[in-house]
Amino acid sequence: MFYWLYQQFGASEYVPVLNLLKYQTFRTGMALFTAQLIVVAMGSRFIRWMKAKQGKGQPIRAEGIERHIIEKAGTPTMGGVMILAGLLGGTLLWADLSNVYVWAVVIVTAGYGLLGFLDDYAKVTKQTTAGISSSLRLVLEALIAMAAVSLIILFAQKPPESPELLTSVTFPVFKQVFLDLNWFYLLFGAFIIVGAANAVNFTDGLDGLATVPVMIAGAAYGVIAYLVGNYVFSNYLQVHFVPGVGEIAIFCGALIGSGLGFLWYNAPPAKIFMGDTGALALGGAVGAIAVSTRHEIVLAIIGGLFVAELLSVVIQVAWFKKTGRRIFLMAPIHHHFEKLGWSESTVVIRFWIVSIMLALMGLATLKLR
Repeated sequence: MFYWLYQQFGASEYVPVLNLLKYQTFRTGMALFTAQLIVVAMGSRFIRWMKAKQGKGQPIRAEGIERHIIEKAGTPTMGGVMILAGLLGGTLLWADLSNVYVWAVVIVTAGYGLLGFLDDYAKVTKQTTAGISSSLRLVLEALIAMAAVSLIILFAQKPPESPELLTSVTFPVFKQVFLDLNWFYLLFGAFIIVGAANAVNFTDGLDGLATVPVMIAGAAYGVIAYLVGNYVFSNYLQVHFVPGVGEIAIFCGALIGSGLGFLWYNAPPAKIFMGDTGALALGGAVGAIAVSTRHEIVLAIIGGLFVAELLSVVIQVAWFKKTGRRIFLMAPIHHHFEKLGWSESTVVIRFWIVSIMLALMGLATLKLR
């Protein structure tokens, strides 16, 4: 909205301060601050309201970590509503709303947030850890993801040097190597977005465990979006130039701000859980950003922690069905370390450190050409 004001009046001598709005860096910082302010401002009231409405709070897995049943019982969920309020509020206020990449990411975030809300609502009302059908949810996630990817393919500006880039998979380190999938890219893009959403959802099992790594991934992709969306920087770094995608940096700023605001209430011991409402929305957002910037494969590095969490569940289930035995003491893998005797804070902080290391490795691929 504010960028529209700049377009209308920014050149006016009467309001020269509006010229600041032409800078993506300024709007990214303001989106971060605005999102954080929204979340913190609504936090206490929202938590009290959710406690009154939810009663027993989020159901805890009976077969899970024993102390979780005692310590976390009664904690309200659906805190993702707070995150979405800050994230979407900060984005819509400060981003260029004529930018197709902004709307593609917003569609995924809002759509996945709604799915997560319905799942959380079913869990709370039925007091069970099983929400809506997983198969139905996956289908809906795929449809939302394909709608967003279609929007990019149809309406995003084609890069002048490689117009086929919008339907291609790029590879880190190699500038000239990419695979044009044509419209099959719809399936690939949907796979990335759906996979990221569910990987973050599996990671969200301890206080603050998913929040900070998502913020770290958002910061890394904010840098990537800004660089690949700028012809001078992308040419210097020899990475693919994606016109218009730099505006995603404003969304990334709002993502970091909303995460910081939520962490104020989600830090151990958590006063509220983000639930599927937040985890699916944030994971989908990160996946959509990776697709928009054409750095999908780099997501496996930057989001390596989420990949490990998801794979631990897949491997555990597959191996148990085949042999009747478990590889991990408990999946997702953060519970495995708890079973080994690590305290919750130790697991969370060490996983944060791993996330920072992986994000730096992902950013390093920008210069390795």
